[in-house]
Formats: sequence, structure tokens, C-alpha cells
Amino acid sequence: MKRIFYLLTCFLILPLVTIAQTEQISLQEAINIALENNYLLKQAENNLDLTEHNIRSEYADFLPTVSGRVSGSRTAGQQFIFDRFSEGLDPFVDVTSEAVSGSVGADIIIFDGFNNINTLRASQQVQISREESLRRARENVIFTTASRYLQVLLDMQLLEIAEENLVTSQRQVEQVRAQVDVGSRPTVDLYNQEAQVANDELTVTQRQNSLNINKLLLVRQLQIDPLGNYEFVIPEISDNQEANTLAMYNLGDLIDQALLNRSDIKSEVADINNLRYQLKIARGSLFPTISASASISSRYSDQYSLAGADVSFSDQFFDQQVNRSLGLSINIPIFNNWNRMYNIENSKVQLKNAELSLENSRLQVIQEVTQAYNDYSSYLKEFSAAEKSLVASEKAFETQQQRYNVGASTLIELSQAQASYVEAQSNYTQARYNLIFQEKLLDYYLGQITGEDIEF
Repeated sequence: MKRIFYLLTCFLILPLVTIAQTEQISLQEAINIALENNYLLKQAENNLDLTEHNIRSEYADFLPTVSGRVSGSRTAGQQFIFDRFSEGLDPFVDVTSEAVSGSVGADIIIFDGFNNINTLRASQQVQISREESLRRARENVIFTTASRYLQVLLDMQLLEIAEENLVTSQRQVEQVRAQVDVGSRPTVDLYNQEAQVANDELTVTQRQNSLNINKLLLVRQLQIDPLGNYEFVIPEISDNQEANTLAMYNLGDLIDQALLNRSDIKSEVADINNLRYQLKIARGSLFPTISASASISSRYSDQYSLAGADVSFSDQFFDQQVNRSLGLSINIPIFNNWNRMYNIENSKVQLKNAELSLENSRLQVIQEVTQAYNDYSSYLKEFSAAEKSLVASEKAFETQQQRYNVGASTLIELSQAQASYVEAQSNYTQARYNLIFQEKLLDYYLGQITGEDIEF
């Protein structure tokens, strides 16, 4: 008895636990989750942080280099002592001596062919390029997430249509069976309708499978637990798609806007500027380098004496053996196995290739925007036609159903009308979502997707 009670309790509680663990995710929440979890964005952010540290390092290159050195030594062995030699004694004596020395020096580059300035500016262009690359990567994540979310919504709508169609077919089976039983319809109509129900059940299964697959792709895009139970909230979608007409857009203006706004184009422009500075750096290696230096040093030795008297550490290290120096050096490059000339030519080639790549990217942007514009025009017309077809097929199905009910129509005609109505519903739904997707694709190609309050 206890075992039965336990099983009943589990059956009652388990569905409640499952429902409690279902996590609802809206479109905006999905985008925020994707932006937070995407590992490529995290890598891009890390690379951007690295460029900031690099720029600080380039600024530090304008400062002098300061170094200090302290050393101590203990030496044992024979040493030549001149005073003993002058006295007629053996000048070589075993001596153990101790010494301490220290120095502080500074070097600063006065002129190096403007390499420090050009290196700093090149690093700043690298930072701009990575900022724009990060921005484009964010746009890509937002667009991909919204597209996958949109696909899930489309699959949900198509599944709902298929399920409603299955219910209609099942009701039709009961109606035909009743008519067959009273002899008003032939038995073959019942068989045909049962076959139609089986086909509709298959369609429901296929739609459900497609929904599961696209949900899994969306979960993968969000990089959340694939074993979790998620419910994706259907946002409000405007039915008045015709309000978004092509009159709102001008192809020439769209292309200019895309070339001005696209982050990937800005990134390439910054890369070209970086290569221009790299060319200046390579040419700067042909100029002489001027640097200045200053140092102060001192030492102490227990063998040091003055007039035969030992001198203390403080007198030696801080007074008598202190040396100061100032220096100016000029390094003139004369011949370096043609390496500098090769670096200059290499920088020129890289710059030319980058400029060619930028031109190709601009042509690619023009092609993408033009194609998206034309596709939007086509989808807008397709949506208008699908909407008209839906209204007409719905009326035709209702009419055929009424005629079939009074015996004025055959089951084949009714099935054809039902199939046309279901197809019109699917076509309308797909045209509707295709139009929404094309609008977002156009925004993506224009570089206008920010992820803030994105709507369908």
C-alpha cells in the first residue's frame, strides 16, 4: 500500500517539478544571453584589452630608460704592489681584497626616424580595428541569435497549423464514418479520409522534429545547458507588414549608409592606416639614431689607500671614487645586407594588398545590400500574394465543407480545398517570417543592429 502511495505521489509531483524547471526566454533575453556567453566575443574583448596595454607601453617608450647596478666581489691571489717594489721587497704578495661598486644610468632616444611616434600611432589604429571587429562580431551574434529565434517561432507556427489541420481531418473522419454508416457516403470516402489523417499525423511529426532541431540550434547559439527545459516566448509581431514599403528605402542611400556604418569596413580602414605607419617605421630605419645618456657610479675597495692610510667606505663610495658621465651618440646606418630595403618593399606590398582587400570588401557590401534590397522587394510582393491567397483559400474551404455537408460536393473536392487552405496558411506564415527576416538581414548589412530592444 505504501509503495502504491509513493508511486502515485511521484506521478503527481513530477509534472509540477518539470513545469517549475521550465525557463522562459524572450527574444531580448536570448540576445543578452548570447552576448554574455559567446566565447568569440570574450576572446575579442581580451584582444582589445591587450591593445590598451600595448598603447600604454608605446607611450612609455618616450620616457628615458633608467637602470641601476650593484655588485660586490672578493678577490684572492697575488697582486703587484709598487711600494714594496720601490723599497726593494718582493712586490708580489698574496692579498685577499673586497670591493663594492654601484651605478645608476639613464638613456633616452632623441631621434630615431620618428619610429616611436609612428609605432604609437600604428598601435592606436590596431586598437580602432579591434574595436570595430568586436562591434561587428557583436552584430553577428545578435543577428544569428535573432534569426535562429525567428526560425523557432516559424516552426512553432507551422506546427500549430499542422496540429489544427490534423484536428480538422480527425473530425472529418468522424463525420464521414457517420455518413458511411447511414449509407449516404461510400466506404472508400472513409478510407481516403483515414489516409488523409495519417498523412496529417506525419506532417505534425515532421514539424515537431524540425522545431526540436531548431530549438537545439538556438540553445547552442546561446551556449546554455542543452539538457535544460526552455520555452521561447512569442513576441508581438505586427500583421501590417505592408506598412514597411520600399518607399522607405532608396538603394543608393542604403549603399552609402552601409559603406559609412559597417564595422568591418571601418576595421579594414584602420588596418590600412596601421600598415601605412608600418611603412613609415620601415623607412625610418634609414635615418640615423641620436641618443643621450647619463650615469653616476662609485666603488669601494679595501685595498684603496691615500698616502698610505686606509680610507673609509663612506669617504670612498660617496666622495672620492664617485664618477659622473654624460654622453651623446649618433648611430648612422650604412649597410645592413639590404634588410632595411626589403622591409620597406615588404611593407609596401602589404599596404597594396590591404587596399585591394578593402576595395573588394566595399564591392561585397554593395552586392550584399543590393541583393538584400531586391530580396526585400520580392518578399514584400510574395507576402501580399500569400495574404490574398489565404483569404481566398479559407473561403473556398468553408464553401466546400458546407457543400460536402449537404452532399453537393465530393470528398476529393473537400480534401483538395482543405489541402489548399493548409498550404496557403503555411505559405502566408513563411512569407510573413521571410519578410521579417529580410528586414533584419538588411539592417545587418547596413550595420544597424545594436541588440537594444530589437523587435520583429
